[in-house]
Amino acid sequence: MEADSGVVLATERYGSAGSWKYLAKDGVVERKREDRDGESRGNSVVGVFKSVFLPQGYPESVSGDYLQYQFWDTVQAFSSSLSGTLATQASLRGVGVGNQEATVAAATITWLLRDGTGMLGRILFAWQKGSKLDSEAKKWRLFADVLNDIAMFMEILAPYFPACFTLIVCTAGIFKSIVGVAGGATRAALTVHQARRDNMADISAKDGSQETLVNLAGLLISLTLIPLVTDNAVLTLSLFFLFTILHLFANYKAVRSVVMETFNEARLSIVLQQYLRDERILTPLEANQREPVFLEFRKTVPIRLGVRLQEVIQSPEELQLATKKNNMPYLLGVRNGCVCICLGPEASVHQEIRAVCQAVWIGSKLSPPASTETNSHQHQSHWETVHESHKLMDTIFNAFLKGVEAAGWDTKRTLLDWDEWRVQWKSKSN
Repeated sequence: MEADSGVVLATERYGSAGSWKYLAKDGVVERKREDRDGESRGNSVVGVFKSVFLPQGYPESVSGDYLQYQFWDTVQAFSSSLSGTLATQASLRGVGVGNQEATVAAATITWLLRDGTGMLGRILFAWQKGSKLDSEAKKWRLFADVLNDIAMFMEILAPYFPACFTLIVCTAGIFKSIVGVAGGATRAALTVHQARRDNMADISAKDGSQETLVNLAGLLISLTLIPLVTDNAVLTLSLFFLFTILHLFANYKAVRSVVMETFNEARLSIVLQQYLRDERILTPLEANQREPVFLEFRKTVPIRLGVRLQEVIQSPEELQLATKKNNMPYLLGVRNGCVCICLGPEASVHQEIRAVCQAVWIGSKLSPPASTETNSHQHQSHWETVHESHKLMDTIFNAFLKGVEAAGWDTKRTLLDWDEWRVQWKSKSN
């Protein structure tokens, strides 16, 4: 046995795919895989699949939530591909495919109008919401998929309203352009999160391979579906709703599976509120499970980060109030029901986190809008609340910061939605 095994000279491994050893045997170096019996053949098939569809170095080269997210993302892409086939068939019928009275010019004009309005929608949406897509990637990812289903539903219904067909498909085109911006941008943001070895390009490329495979499977099934649903509105709508339910469920599970280790406003607020209640620090997994993934339209106290100085103070007296008990490179104030933060150019990432912690606490203490207090009384109480927040952070923030770092949070960078205003100020004492 000893002569058969030889002397081990070295060992090597390829990620987690397997390990090998080099043996000195009869004056020759042999390479032998350290596999259990019967595993080699199976592993070779799995290895080829991994190399084609998964990033190099998987699973060490990606985040821990990668596989679960990609599974649900594959399910949603498959159902969306089938829904898209139904919508495309309806759009083609609406522009006159199969109708001898339809003209090529009319169909072309309709298609160009749809594409043109979509281009304008893409530009306007990126201008208005581009900066939000990093900080609230989960919400906008789910929003994009819901909007995509609405757009496809409109395309399916459009042929039944010929008088409004062009208007409906142009509106659907605008929705799909928004989907393209929000979906593509949030996918990039999630790729940044998943990359653990500066391998964003590899992850993105393999994600494209996965999606192509799914779309190919959807195409094959669509070839079977199309003859069945042609001129059958009931079956078309029934299948569309079935695929839509599966699509939305898979998307919800996908964004819920993402575990971000960096703070945005929602995750920081969740962790801070829990710490203030019982001094317990939530892990990234716990906080992400509590993070809302739907866009919220209910009445809350908004927090505005990186605003102009005049949105915090409007008189020298207010500047003195803002700097009172404050030795930090930021100013906080309450204006028109919003908590505003004015940031200095030298503020560090940790100081930015502290500023948002104060703003979250102030927001939780603000009186409701329907309060019977006079404006001057409210104004005075707001500055008192700001001063209390400085004292509170002086007491708890260092311990809180150490706790979140120990719990696995990344505090070297954040996804807080800061605007670009930076201000240097002087108080009387200076």
